[in-house]
Amino acid sequence: MKTNTPIKAALVGAGPLGINIYKYALKRKDIIITHVVDIAPSLTGKDMGANSGLDPTGVLISDKISDIKDVQVAILATVSDLPRIGPQLLSLIEAGLPVVTTCEEMFFPWDSSKDWSETIDRAAKDKNVAILGTGVNPGFLMDTLPIMLTGVCEHVDRLEVRRYQDAQFRRIPFQKKIGAGLSWDEFEKKKNEGSLRHVGLSESMHFIAHQLGWSLERTEDKIEPVIADRNLVTEALRIMSGQVAGIRQTGIGIVNGQERIKLTFQASVGEPDSYDEIEIFGTPHIRSRIIGGVHGDVATCSIILNACHSILKAAPGLRTMADVPMITSVGA
Repeated sequence: MKTNTPIKAALVGAGPLGINIYKYALKRKDIIITHVVDIAPSLTGKDMGANSGLDPTGVLISDKISDIKDVQVAILATVSDLPRIGPQLLSLIEAGLPVVTTCEEMFFPWDSSKDWSETIDRAAKDKNVAILGTGVNPGFLMDTLPIMLTGVCEHVDRLEVRRYQDAQFRRIPFQKKIGAGLSWDEFEKKKNEGSLRHVGLSESMHFIAHQLGWSLERTEDKIEPVIADRNLVTEALRIMSGQVAGIRQTGIGIVNGQERIKLTFQASVGEPDSYDEIEIFGTPHIRSRIIGGVHGDVATCSIILNACHSILKAAPGLRTMADVPMITSVGA
């Protein structure tokens, strides 16, 4: 339900993703970001509007979470892994703030990071606040939406999700994260270092299995380069034919020795056919395709801001997308 009183929020993280979230918030009437925090020394004291390439907004970037005052929710948009974001979360919880975070590993951390999950859950319940990790992926397209579609099924044998997107329309850090512009050898090196992958595929599989009552024996995560078949140019990159244009990542979930979950994520510059597709093998058989796909940057910022309404109504503790009130577009 809409409210005439806007939510006051603090934004922790003033990098590329934080900037996008801030810009989208400025367009809305239902939420106002009144505080911004980032530990980068070069940003301390800088106006967040100017940092976002806009006119000054009067919101100055602080380097201390303790400077956050008189807000109802915190948006945490810093890193993707739980060990690094855990202390930040605990600081926000200690300040008595419910948190919506973009951290991919926070989407469903119970299986991969049990100790951190229990610590955060206990701290949040002690402070009577809710914590949610979400986004477009993980958070919605390859996990929550497929699970919602199974609600009309008598039974489900297996589930496949396919997300293909043209990365030339995504922000520059995303293009670099998928390896665009690298040689094959550079791609393989970064892949083996663990610095080149879509984070969250495993969390999505565990979430799906948990919601369907399946016990995962193991998951498999295969990463391959998508090679450019022609020269490609983006705002920041020049990719020659034969270089890496992006990434193909396939997650497999095994239940009772059988493949029951298959998630395919492919993002590359110049991808010829962008779409998001869910196929449920069961009764009834469902195949749903979003033609053109969902724009990741728009969707990520939107779901994070929309989730601020739901987190305020959620029960205290570490929550998942299955635990909070339905997230809908509530902006003006």
